[in-house]
Amino acid sequence: MKPFPRTRIGGHVEAALRSGAPVVALESTVLTHGLPRPQNLAAGERLEAVVREAGAVPATVGVLRGEVVVGLSPAELARLAQAEGADKASLWNLAAVVAGGADAGTTVATTLWAAHVAGIDVFATGGIGGVHDAPFDESADLAALARYPIVTVCAGPKSILDASATLERLETAGVPVVGYRSDRLAGFLVSLTDLKLPARVDSANQVASLLRAQRELGLSSGVVLSNPVSDGMSQPEFASLKERAEAELANRGIRGRETTPFLLAELARLSGGRTVDVNTRLLEENARLAARVAAAFRAGTPIAEAAS
Repeated sequence: MKPFPRTRIGGHVEAALRSGAPVVALESTVLTHGLPRPQNLAAGERLEAVVREAGAVPATVGVLRGEVVVGLSPAELARLAQAEGADKASLWNLAAVVAGGADAGTTVATTLWAAHVAGIDVFATGGIGGVHDAPFDESADLAALARYPIVTVCAGPKSILDASATLERLETAGVPVVGYRSDRLAGFLVSLTDLKLPARVDSANQVASLLRAQRELGLSSGVVLSNPVSDGMSQPEFASLKERAEAELANRGIRGRETTPFLLAELARLSGGRTVDVNTRLLEENARLAARVAAAFRAGTPIAEAAS
């Protein structure tokens, strides 16, 4: 699709799309809100390298000076990672961010929109947003996952969310949630939840076939691919950390859009950086799998795959 005004496709991404090469969209709130400096830039650069090593072209999405960029250059990636006061752009505030000429990291919802505008089929992230414990507090990610026909490779809903309610919302919205080499939903920082999934795939080729069927049937939603992190935290360990982090959240009276960044930062502090290590690992694993899925989808026929 031709990009809208106030959007720009990076030259390397545009060339890849024109040639039919596989492209993977990457979000940028991990740079602006997800990880502390300097780990944020190192993680962003590493994710792009992982995508390239796995045979696809990375397209990190971000907002710079009020322009949505699909495929940041290395210099732009560094600028966004170092930007003081960068906003977090979801679909509900994207127009205001752009109109104000601001810098911002893009959420899952905004990255899905941007990937769809650019014609990208696969998106890799850490964990998706979903249903919070507070009444009526639900992420815009859910509506975007239902609206844009893209494969989102993730490690499940973020661990601070109500995973069961999030899964129910996705089912209601008609979004297939598929387990990668697992019959249970991934738990972000915890490898697996006890929530059973209705479908499972065991290869990138099978994911590509599923997306192809989704589109051929005229189904408009995307596909959530649940990819459990290889070495996550134990459920008791995380539950203890979460309880302490939520107590501090309540003590400070933090609500709304600041809830997730605060809890993730507090979990990192309380765990001595362990949550950051797991988060970094799952981001890389999701990027690698997404690149294989993008290659399989673009190939149109089954491709040779490694065992892991």
